Amino acid sequence: MEAKKKNIITYEGLKKYEEELEDLKVRRRKEVAQKIKEARELGDLSENAEYDAAKDEQRDIEARIEELEKILKNVEVVDEDEVDLDRVNIGCNVKILDIEFDEELDYKIVGSSEADSLNGKISNESPVGKALIGAKVGTTVTVETQMGETKFKVLAIDRSND
Repeated sequence: MEAKKKNIITYEGLKKYEEELEDLKVRRRKEVAQKIKEARELGDLSENAEYDAAKDEQRDIEARIEELEKILKNVEVVDEDEVDLDRVNIGCNVKILDIEFDEELDYKIVGSSEADSLNGKISNESPVGKALIGAKVGTTVTVETQMGETKFKVLAIDRSND
């Protein structure tokens, strides 16, 4: 039997997922059940757009609940207060220099389920994240991208302030 891959997340990510799951189970399920009830009262379900929309919403909510429960069932939480700041690791912030463009970038290294590049959170499994894991301040890492090789120099490693 294949060993399940752990979902590595930060404590912040764990809280966010638990709150979303609670909201979906407690509030959103009731809301959509009420919408379905109201739509049923309108009569003929075969041509009832409100009923169809409510059923679609219910399906989406149940799918998200299932997804969150799967993530949380096999989770490994990274204690950001205990992250070793000698090397880049999951749960730390890293300031890097894109050598080609002479541009400083700030990222938080997170597990893949928490990744959100638009908000500066990159996965430890992404090409950049993978290259940075284990690097020390002053180290230059090379990342193979679709555009060729990109080099980044690690400028600083610190704790997450979120």
